[in-house]
Amino acid sequence: MDLSEKFILDACCGGRMMWFDKKHKNALYCDIRCIEKGTIQHESWECKPDVICDYKDLPFPDESFNLILWDIPHLIKNGTGIINKKYGYLGENWESDTTAGFNCIWKKLKKNGVLIFKYNDLNIKVSEMLKLFHTKPLFGTITKKGVNNTYFFTFMKIE
Repeated sequence: MDLSEKFILDACCGGRMMWFDKKHKNALYCDIRCIEKGTIQHESWECKPDVICDYKDLPFPDESFNLILWDIPHLIKNGTGIINKKYGYLGENWESDTTAGFNCIWKKLKKNGVLIFKYNDLNIKVSEMLKLFHTKPLFGTITKKGVNNTYFFTFMKIE
């Protein structure tokens, strides 16, 4: 695969919900699944990755991307709710899988590359999630305000 113009990786793209340009020419969109339009909630929602793969085993050379976005599923168990359908679930091995995912993604970042980690603490506390990573974020959401449980953390591969 020619990655010459693809220097941004969305490692778990889902419906590309936070993208303003859902078909950004420099982004490569990956997910473990493909879901056709009209299957979930809105008729325009879809999960259509450029590459179907698992963020624990990304099929790209090390140090390929300047920016990686990683928005993992929010729930541990599979269910029937809309959040489960749109985002998937982590599973019982969430700790080892998330650690493996972080380590794989970290390898794909170029030196001085940036990882944006988006996370929702519906089932797992932020402190439990962040302790799985071998490095601390530079900055991100520090406190929880209101009912929104979504957090953003920014990591940079400084060697």
